[in-house]
Amino acid sequence: MPHEAGDTQIGKILTGIARISIAVQLGLMEKRPLPDDALLREKGACFVTLHKGGSLRGCIGSLLAHRPLGEDVAANALSAAFHDPRFDPLTHDEFADIDIEVSVLSKPEAIFPADESELLTMLHPGVDGLILEYGPHRSTFLPQVWEQLPTPEQFLTHLKQKGGLAADFWHADLRVSRYSVTAYAEKPGEKPEEAY
Repeated sequence: MPHEAGDTQIGKILTGIARISIAVQLGLMEKRPLPDDALLREKGACFVTLHKGGSLRGCIGSLLAHRPLGEDVAANALSAAFHDPRFDPLTHDEFADIDIEVSVLSKPEAIFPADESELLTMLHPGVDGLILEYGPHRSTFLPQVWEQLPTPEQFLTHLKQKGGLAADFWHADLRVSRYSVTAYAEKPGEKPEEAY
């Protein structure tokens, strides 16, 4: 597995929060309060990823914990479904066909490679999420992206390009951080209304 898979019950709750939030926005369900769970009240950062037919359909998240995890999941689910600039807003007709994954992030850790070749040796394929920051440029890849870009060279090159930087860009002021995730994917046949 390229990233840590989380506890089944917690996963059911987190993916349930994401799906219910989207369903409420589409007018398919009544709004309900978040479950009363200590984990959901702690500040947390997550990404919510939507897939349709195996293809990406939206992915939005938080890199730093700035609100309770339950609220972060609900808000990022709505953003992934309706505000990812790469996609049209999700429609009623698509709702039943999407698969949802919630990735809970560890606190990012700054790393200080002397140059690109050193950074490449520091990366752990399949484990590290990476953040690059340079001036107004900022980009991240979740650890799951290693599945499509399996070598450190590919991963880093595409991440730079995602942030609007040249593939061969390097500068002493480039800031690099890494993080890990615990990923929770919906299980086939789960009913979100029974998540909590």
